[in-house]
Amino acid sequence: MKINNKYFGTSGEKLAADYLQKKGYEIIKLNYRFHHGEIDLIAKEKEVLVFVEVKTRLSDKFGAPVNAISRSKINQIRKIADAYLAVNKIKDTDCRIDFIGILYKNGIPEIEHLENIG
Repeated sequence: MKINNKYFGTSGEKLAADYLQKKGYEIIKLNYRFHHGEIDLIAKEKEVLVFVEVKTRLSDKFGAPVNAISRSKINQIRKIADAYLAVNKIKDTDCRIDFIGILYKNGIPEIEHLENIG
């Protein structure tokens, strides 16, 4: 059976958003696009603005989701985050970049959340 990657990715982002909300985060934006880049989730934890990269995998056949995050991807997220702050005239706010990896094992999603990866 062929998986629709866009739908699968979107479902992972929604799962990540639900996970963060249960941890007390406020979801600000899903799929923030700026030019040719995108941030999967923008959330707020207390007074900290959090830019979140989400990777969802059906298996670890090609490695764990965390292996898909590279230094260049973190730099791209940082540039898009800077643009988000500028466009929305947000200053003097603490920010960080988080990663959420979702790996399905026997049809059950396991979530790994790494804070402040970049």
